[in-house]
Amino acid sequence: MPSRLLTSVLLGGIVGVFVGSSCDLATATPGDLASAAAGCPDTSSVAAIASFDWAKEFKLEAKIGGQIKAGLEAALELKGFAAKLDADLVGACGPLAADLGKPGEYKSGSEACKAAVAAIGDIRGKIGGDAKLVLDVVPPRCSASLDVMADCVGKCEGTLDPGKAEVKCEPGKLAGTCDAECKGTCTLDAAATCEGTCQGSCSANFSGKCGGGCTGKCDGKAMKGGECRGKCEGSCSASAEGKCGGSCEGSCEMRAAAKCGGTCRGECSVEMKAPKCEGKIDPPKASAECKARCDAKVSAELQCTPARVVVRIDGALDAQAAAKYKAALEKHLPAVLQVAVGMKDQALQVAGNVKTVVEGVQKTVVSLKSSPEVGARLAACVAAPFKAAFDAAASVKANVDVSIEVQASASASASAKGSAG
Repeated sequence: MPSRLLTSVLLGGIVGVFVGSSCDLATATPGDLASAAAGCPDTSSVAAIASFDWAKEFKLEAKIGGQIKAGLEAALELKGFAAKLDADLVGACGPLAADLGKPGEYKSGSEACKAAVAAIGDIRGKIGGDAKLVLDVVPPRCSASLDVMADCVGKCEGTLDPGKAEVKCEPGKLAGTCDAECKGTCTLDAAATCEGTCQGSCSANFSGKCGGGCTGKCDGKAMKGGECRGKCEGSCSASAEGKCGGSCEGSCEMRAAAKCGGTCRGECSVEMKAPKCEGKIDPPKASAECKARCDAKVSAELQCTPARVVVRIDGALDAQAAAKYKAALEKHLPAVLQVAVGMKDQALQVAGNVKTVVEGVQKTVVSLKSSPEVGARLAACVAAPFKAAFDAAASVKANVDVSIEVQASASASASAKGSAG
């Protein structure tokens, strides 16, 4: 096959993989593909992609070389984030399904969560449609590191010092270590005194709503560890919301600025250490490719407080099934809610942004006016990571959707008092 014809076939076939072309690689041998991809860096490594001089190697303008590099980095970061999300859901939905009677070796988050949905349906049938279910949920809170974002933007832009780029957080959504006075909410590292509203559990002198066991008085009547649907006074084992004169374990809504022995959310009288953002991050001016790459990297490193779930069931036809259902949800649903509630918006936005960026870089590769030989080789370099990015974006959406399906199945016909959805 003449050289010019070979490279044309390769370019059309490889680019066709990710732009929907009708061309294919039927006429190209493995040796042809290896030849076309010769000189590519290891496109499974962000470090290798970053250190490769794309502009020099393919005789491109510096701006275009930078666009291709950042697009490939974004593709790999999304692939890593999608894999982590999938593994997290396998680890959450797999045990949930197993505890409800459907054990198995699940290969994906979607497969595991669909099994969990089916198991929930089966056991809910045993509990009975007339049973009253109450899910008391304290949703997870996920935060992104401003330091990771600053370091990432500094490196991929090249004009900013890594770690010193100015990154801003949505007002009121900043969280971190406060060595002085915190004004807002303090998530306690350990049980401590709370001068404000305690959310979690309280050891003594509690007054307020209690989603767990109340010991003391419930609406003025003596109670020892039972369910209190009114005002609990004494101690509360879980899902407490009220004044606590003993030790509070969970978070404390500060009445006034005070020392916080944990994570401060709100304002700190001095600069916060290890700052994180629970809302929208506003990085310094950066290219769309750089921003997409850093959003994906930061998302893969999100830190989430675990959700807390308390289940109450009245009027079950099968008490044993009700007990199994309660235990399984309280143990495993928090990890599902980390995706369905805590990471949902961030995950979908990141997947969409990276997909858009990769599509843009694809068009750039296809429209290059370089020689057919260079075009075929460049297309060979980017084909696999770009296809992986599209697969990753689809995986993220599928996993978010199925996590929400599990949440909805668990909450169906229940009087949900928390904000799980």
